[in-house]
Amino acid sequence: MKTILVTGGSGFIGSNFIQYLFKKNEEIFIVNLDYLTYAGNPENLKPIESNKKYKFIQGDICNQELVEFLFNEYNFDSVINFAAESHVDRSIHNPNIFIKTNVMGTATLLNVAKRFWKNNYKNKKFLQISTDEVYGTLPENDKNVKFTEQTKLQPHSPYSASKTSADCIVQSYFDTFKFPILITRCSNNYGPYQFPEKLIPLIIHNALNNKPLPIYGDGKQVRDWLYVEDHCDAIWTVMNKGNIGEVYNIGGNNEIQNIEIVKQILDYLEKSHSLITYVKDRLGHDRRYAIDASKIKKELDWSPKYKFEDMIGETINWYLDNSNWVKNVISGDYLKWIDTNYK
Repeated sequence: MKTILVTGGSGFIGSNFIQYLFKKNEEIFIVNLDYLTYAGNPENLKPIESNKKYKFIQGDICNQELVEFLFNEYNFDSVINFAAESHVDRSIHNPNIFIKTNVMGTATLLNVAKRFWKNNYKNKKFLQISTDEVYGTLPENDKNVKFTEQTKLQPHSPYSASKTSADCIVQSYFDTFKFPILITRCSNNYGPYQFPEKLIPLIIHNALNNKPLPIYGDGKQVRDWLYVEDHCDAIWTVMNKGNIGEVYNIGGNNEIQNIEIVKQILDYLEKSHSLITYVKDRLGHDRRYAIDASKIKKELDWSPKYKFEDMIGETINWYLDNSNWVKNVISGDYLKWIDTNYK
């Protein structure tokens, strides 16, 4: 049985990933290390919290003493690092926490793992979960141009710069020490348990409450949307089949303008388009993201199973059926932050 340290496992993608593995009945033991910031929620993993193959530890990946204790206690075979501050708007308002968690936290995990694995890397793996935002932006009018693993890294926000820095540090450990790293870079995720600061759950929440829907600029920014379970499946594929030292892009083949998604959600909920409120565009806002996922398809035989037109309805229904979850994760302070910073 493999023992895996999953960091940030109570967040959106991490919690979906842990549930995905237990649904597959994998022979693993998972330790979930999560600081439980506003976006981390123990309720996300309530279905498996009593599983004997699962252990939750509340703590900070920057806490070297704690990480060392866990490595000594559990003798991890692998690390999957989901832990990150991830909201671009918040990174503009306060970059320091992004640098601390995303850069220094990743370095702490690498250093501790390297020391405990003692240069004996057989069957050891360190998977860094990254983002397509490290690549910057793409031309709007040439749909043939997409991000590949060879695309130059050109981050345009403090968030994406912190993730780029982390990726470079992770890659350097392979280049310098032959440390067994893997990096995945995914397009925009959607699905259950996503904190309602991100586009889709925010629009659902505001529309249901007949609140204005804040849309940056003209709303025609293009994103490639990936259903979270497809992302989880791709991550596990990379963990099991990926070549050490490699980067793998993970995309959903769903390029859609933000404004079109907003309109689809309003139509599904039978809400008026008059709720749409255009606000000043975000500083450094990338215009288009699109992932070329041909490498992971060709080398690892992975491709997305779900179509956006099917899963957007499933996602909306999940938030409708779990209104108490939404109510519990949104605090007064968060609503105040949204009201203040989306004007």
